[in-house]
Amino acid sequence: MSNNRFVNALNKLEQPTPPIWFMRQAGRYHQHYQKLKEKYTFEELCKTPELASEVACGPINEFDFDVAILFSDILFPLQGLGLGLKFDPGPIFSNYINQNNLKNYSDIDIAIETLQFQKKAIQITKEQLPKSKSLIGFVGGLWTLLRFAIDKKKQISKFEEFYYLFMKDTLAPLIKKNIELQLDAGAEIVMIFDSGLEDLDSFIYKSRYIPLIKEIIEHFPKKIGYYSRGKSYKDLNLMFDPSFAGFGVDSNIDINKFMSSYKDGFIQGNFDQKKMLLDKVQLEIEINMYCDMIMKADSLQGWVCSLGHGVNKQTPEKNVHLFIELIRKRFS
Repeated sequence: MSNNRFVNALNKLEQPTPPIWFMRQAGRYHQHYQKLKEKYTFEELCKTPELASEVACGPINEFDFDVAILFSDILFPLQGLGLGLKFDPGPIFSNYINQNNLKNYSDIDIAIETLQFQKKAIQITKEQLPKSKSLIGFVGGLWTLLRFAIDKKKQISKFEEFYYLFMKDTLAPLIKKNIELQLDAGAEIVMIFDSGLEDLDSFIYKSRYIPLIKEIIEHFPKKIGYYSRGKSYKDLNLMFDPSFAGFGVDSNIDINKFMSSYKDGFIQGNFDQKKMLLDKVQLEIEINMYCDMIMKADSLQGWVCSLGHGVNKQTPEKNVHLFIELIRKRFS
């Protein structure tokens, strides 16, 4: 089971029409999800594999995306480590790590056992999806998870050494096992979503953080995609490594420039998700302008058409239909 367009993008093969998938494509903007949410909590939808599969397949059936995504949450590994977590409606932690309690939240084996529902959800989703669709998994980036573990609301004034120790000794090996779990279950690739990097000092990012991420992906050559938010193109290109399957590009980054310099894997992005809230006429204008711009790239090999970030919960479903239909019309 694979989508031909997605496989071609992964292999950097020339093709007229790019594959399309959105971050958060299974979520609050979609009536299918809203109806399920009337009966079940968010956590029940994630942790009941049959329900997670139903949520993941919903946007494939409705909008004909090329790729389905495991329905889960990046924060469940932290919950597995013992950081009490509930969703009401957003994530709320009952405790946080500090330099004195790291050992209390370091049992990786227990944590990975709590994530077995993801394995079953991927297996069931693969069974339910049309054979012409692909399925990917995802995990949170180390810094993004750390920010929640130390309280995302807390402003970071300086980089503490225990931040690095927690990422290196606990989060990195746990995320590595989580990636392995999802790949073994049948995910074609796994995306690392790292959306809080604006708080990470540039020197620390270059000297200590990039090596941590690269150490993870080198265990899974061409199986890991990386999306980050909060760093410039200049900083992001320091992450380039042949072991990555590809990169996601935020809407504030020049994707044509990215395509000119990155030749090793897919490039995903990067229509501004805020524009998906426009009325039909204006949205169509913006999509066509985006198409005109991206057609100026040296090559569209490896392009995965997507948004710069996740679908806004206020996005009209008709706009998602319009986006997919118009992209496929322009690139056919």
